[in-house]
Amino acid sequence: MARALKGRRRAARRAPPTVGELIARGARRLARARVHFGHGTDNARDEAAHLTLHALGLARAGGTAHARGAALYRRRVSASGARRAAELIARRIGERLPAAYLTGSTWFAGLEFEVDARVLIPRSPLAELIERRFAPWVHPERVRRVLDIGTGSGCIAIASARALPRARVDAVDISPAALAVARRNVRRHRLGARVLLKESDHFSALGRSTYDIIVANPPYVGARELERLPPEYRHEPRVALAAGPDGLDSVAVILREARRHLRAGGVLIVEVGNTERAVARAFPQLPFLWLEFARGGGGVFLLRREQLPAD
Repeated sequence: MARALKGRRRAARRAPPTVGELIARGARRLARARVHFGHGTDNARDEAAHLTLHALGLARAGGTAHARGAALYRRRVSASGARRAAELIARRIGERLPAAYLTGSTWFAGLEFEVDARVLIPRSPLAELIERRFAPWVHPERVRRVLDIGTGSGCIAIASARALPRARVDAVDISPAALAVARRNVRRHRLGARVLLKESDHFSALGRSTYDIIVANPPYVGARELERLPPEYRHEPRVALAAGPDGLDSVAVILREARRHLRAGGVLIVEVGNTERAVARAFPQLPFLWLEFARGGGGVFLLRREQLPAD
């Protein structure tokens, strides 16, 4: 009897790990290493699930530990699969690379996007607003033109085009490298007829074009804050983060020039993150409406055309 019990225990120890066990192992390693979460996940288990499922070829919508059914997590994994998962977790820890750069993709507003170190990893609360089709701040069926400033991977522009099927979206970025990634994503989502990419420093290449919505997630990190960011952020393009000594360089241009590119009744929506207080102090004459999001996040303001300063 005792020998039989020992034999079963040895067999259990030798049994290949399950997907769930690999995720739990990865989560423990990530937690011990104290990596920074904030590029698509906010905890060790979701991060481990994202990396493990990718390594095993089991990734799905959302890329995190959403309910998949017990069967998946009980599935046994081969030695080679377990090794791939462990190696990916090791790279996440050793190189402090954000998970999205390791997997080459991430999700925004329910859509999958290719990403690499040429672009900021999508993580904006603007996704929630886009999913609501910018309501109640606009009448979605009336929107015909949208401008996305600082498009990066193209996620905001593409998600907006999907949410507003009657609209054409101009997407601009100062970085040719970022626009190359955005082009891949536009092709991936088959929106080449409605999403037009342009190299532009803010509004410089747009001439007299006007829009119903201008949306922007510009650089807004000040010099001091930039130096204190966790190592993961140093893998992202500096041009997509840094915005002068106080983080206001880009938003100041947008506020100064947006009015002449908005149609009557149009809205400007800008994410400024932790720079929210600095923006409010720097522009006390503007009646910023700071938006709230059910899924968390903040630092996003809305202004109507009529509230913006004239040239």
